[in-house]
Amino acid sequence: MLNITAFICAFVFALGLGVSGMTNPEKVLGFLRVGDAWDPSLAFVMAGAVAVYSLVYSLIGTRSRPVLDGQFHLPTAKRVDARLLLGAALFGVGWGIAGYCPGPALVSAATLQPSSLWVVLGLVSGMALFEWQSKFERGRPFFEKYFRGIRLRSLLAGKNFERVSP
Repeated sequence: MLNITAFICAFVFALGLGVSGMTNPEKVLGFLRVGDAWDPSLAFVMAGAVAVYSLVYSLIGTRSRPVLDGQFHLPTAKRVDARLLLGAALFGVGWGIAGYCPGPALVSAATLQPSSLWVVLGLVSGMALFEWQSKFERGRPFFEKYFRGIRLRSLLAGKNFERVSP
């Protein structure tokens, strides 16, 4: 039953992405291109998604447990660290360059669009690199291991790295 429910949810999500045009990278890039060629339609899609999520979340909050599981699985991490910020920045830059985020890229890859296949290859490569790094560094974040002691201001300004004693 759980697999059928997951398939139906994924199908409806993919259908929504296709109908709204979010599988077209030009639509996404048009939203990110502020100026004369700005396309606000992505903002309407996001607003609709937030409205539906808010309604469903308020209904789910009244339940003691999910319908298809024994307990809710909520994130416990509350810390914003360099690893999170670096990952968010990479995600945003990749989204801005390619015009795809993971969901629409996977939906588009099902139609064998070459640009989406490259994005999916990048996603899989990034996940593999993360797993490799985690395995060999014993969970020590890449940024902290290799950039420890570098002032973030120097890094962001593009200056020569200024090392400080830890």
